[in-house]
Amino acid sequence: MDSLLLMSATELARRIRNREVSAREVVQTHINRLLQVNSQIRAVVHSRFELALCEADRWDKQIGAKRVNNAPLAGVPCTIKESFALKGMPNTAGHHKRIGLIATEDAVTVSRLRRAGAIPIGVTNTSELCMWMETNNHVYGRTNNPYDSNRIVGGSSGGEGAAVASGASPFGLGSDIGGSIRMPAFFCGVFGHKPSGGMVPGTGQYPAPSNEAWRYLTTGPLCRRAEDLMPLMQTLSGPDGRDPGCSRSNLSSPDSVRWKGLRVLLADSNGLRRVSSDIRESQKRAATILEQHGADVVLREFPALERSLDLWANLMSAAADVRFGEILTGHVSPPLVKLLWDWVMRRSIHTIPAIALTAIERAIGKFPRNILELRRTQNELREELTNAIGTNGVLLFPPYTRAAPRHLMPLLTPIDWVYTAIFNVMEFPVTQAPTGLNRNGLPVGVQIVSFTGNDHLTIAVAHLLEKALGGWYPPADLAQYLSEGHRQAEIAPKKANLALNWTEPD
Repeated sequence: MDSLLLMSATELARRIRNREVSAREVVQTHINRLLQVNSQIRAVVHSRFELALCEADRWDKQIGAKRVNNAPLAGVPCTIKESFALKGMPNTAGHHKRIGLIATEDAVTVSRLRRAGAIPIGVTNTSELCMWMETNNHVYGRTNNPYDSNRIVGGSSGGEGAAVASGASPFGLGSDIGGSIRMPAFFCGVFGHKPSGGMVPGTGQYPAPSNEAWRYLTTGPLCRRAEDLMPLMQTLSGPDGRDPGCSRSNLSSPDSVRWKGLRVLLADSNGLRRVSSDIRESQKRAATILEQHGADVVLREFPALERSLDLWANLMSAAADVRFGEILTGHVSPPLVKLLWDWVMRRSIHTIPAIALTAIERAIGKFPRNILELRRTQNELREELTNAIGTNGVLLFPPYTRAAPRHLMPLLTPIDWVYTAIFNVMEFPVTQAPTGLNRNGLPVGVQIVSFTGNDHLTIAVAHLLEKALGGWYPPADLAQYLSEGHRQAEIAPKKANLALNWTEPD
């Protein structure tokens, strides 16, 4: 039964449709795993087990009556990032002032998943207001890495990365404005896809973007198996009439990709921060596999990527109608001295990264950049990358400077995340693929980048790398859990819910 914890959502859906296993059994098995591991990793912050089991029973009845149409995920459990509205669930985005706020309707992408048959079993933790790479806040506390609880899971979709990597969820819904899907996928050793700008609507998540940032913010899946990436993208993509930046819906099939003649660019640095040897080696392994299948691999440097931080920060600032600091504090001019003093006195309701971002935002505001010059630089870099990659090519690029750091350590190297962020303002599709574990047992991986609209190509490369390198390696405790022969057993849903909800951090 517990091999269900290793299967893709696609395979689980097939078995449920063929009545080889019931939706209730699949959902129950994942609930049991979550109950076993969640006290350690704190991935899911509010559960809906009783409702999920009722929904599973309904799908089982419809499948038995052969009334399932256009529901490719019928009966498959999943998790949802808490910043997305899921009816009846909290929607705080880790912001203390939103405690008690309950969603009254589903976000567009959540609704699309549920119409396709997916069954949310809970919502997952985020960084405060989704704007830092360590998932921690003063609503739910800190999320820990399934491979080493002393290390980060990334952010802001860190709860999703941890839930999927631990085996408690086949896939989850995340969002990404600077790497918030890809960093958790990387640190937790699973697959994640940041779609092309304008491919998937962001309607119904908090905080909402404005202006051009609607296209920089992307919604996409994290999953344990690569074969789920494109089916999930097909379910999620397409305009909704509400997200002003969403205009694309055309997705080609990964099966159409031919390896012979594929152009593969290999760049191991952005010129700002050096990358560790294990990450560089994982890139080389990926390039070698593609070369063995007929691709043409070219080493390439892009000096303009040294401006990654400058471009991302200033373009995001230029797009904002409301500043982050105002969202955080409710003040147009946030009282920085008071924010810092409260933090020093250990009475702050905010995390130090959120306070630091407020200060940085104010500093940027005092030295405004010429927006026309920014747009010109943005377009020049996009054109350079597009021409280099070509119509049939990908760029292999580091997702971060090293494997999952220990908690708080990213504060010492606060610009490392720009390895992912630059592709948001380029609006390029990027698939994060795991390439194994390093000598410390931590996941390593690679970003697979292509130009806008080539989502199928980056996903196809992820498929190939999974076949060659194994993809997701379950953490040691999951292997032990399976070897002990756990079987699905009924739970007391109300008791389980209480066990998973937090209102105070550690």
